[in-house]
Amino acid sequence: MNILAIETATPASSVAIGTDDTLLAMSLQVNRRGHVGFLTPALDYCFTQAGWTPRELDAVVVDVGPGLFTGIRAGLATAQGVAAAAGVPLVGLSSLDALAFRAATGRRIIWPVVDVRRNEVATAPYKPVPGGVVRDGPPEVVSCEAFAGLLDSTADDTLVVGDHQSLPAGTLRGLHRVKVGRPRWPSADVLLELAFARMSKGELPAPDDVRPLYLREPDVTINWQDFREEAAWPPQP
Repeated sequence: MNILAIETATPASSVAIGTDDTLLAMSLQVNRRGHVGFLTPALDYCFTQAGWTPRELDAVVVDVGPGLFTGIRAGLATAQGVAAAAGVPLVGLSSLDALAFRAATGRRIIWPVVDVRRNEVATAPYKPVPGGVVRDGPPEVVSCEAFAGLLDSTADDTLVVGDHQSLPAGTLRGLHRVKVGRPRWPSADVLLELAFARMSKGELPAPDDVRPLYLREPDVTINWQDFREEAAWPPQP
């Protein structure tokens, strides 16, 4: 099973190609605003290294968020284009799933965090199970202070992974059952692992089900009425 994975929901953009349980090629760049310029050369590099063309793919997997709005849109649009051109299924996965899966531990409840700005993070609790993790609550956006409150209110030992460096200094201070770990950002090779596992069980979403997981409104919105009037083509007399 040949799969292409695209990760652009966070500052760490990555593209990976793999088959079964083998990673064949991967490209990574950390740049909060460089998602669009990164994707085309990264795709070219990975296909060249693997010796494949898009026609040899069996599926495309993409991180649908939560995370950076521009990054999510860039990755999803690119993944949709490649999947449509290759005629293969598109699989959407969450950045929180990827972070929790990579950090799977024997007993601690895992709380992955993704910085979504405005002094807020996206998060959800995950329980470790044989072979991975399962989400134990809905993903949500909370203030950094509310996140500390969530951790403090549980009797479980917890592991915080993801972009915890974005939390204000001292946010986790005094929370004795909390351990801070890695990784900081999700990566495309983990998306490959998750996609292989789900596809081997026949868990393929309908194309319309692959949508961005923003969890809140964007920081900047477009006045589409003015845009349509000012950018009409052909120009109106």
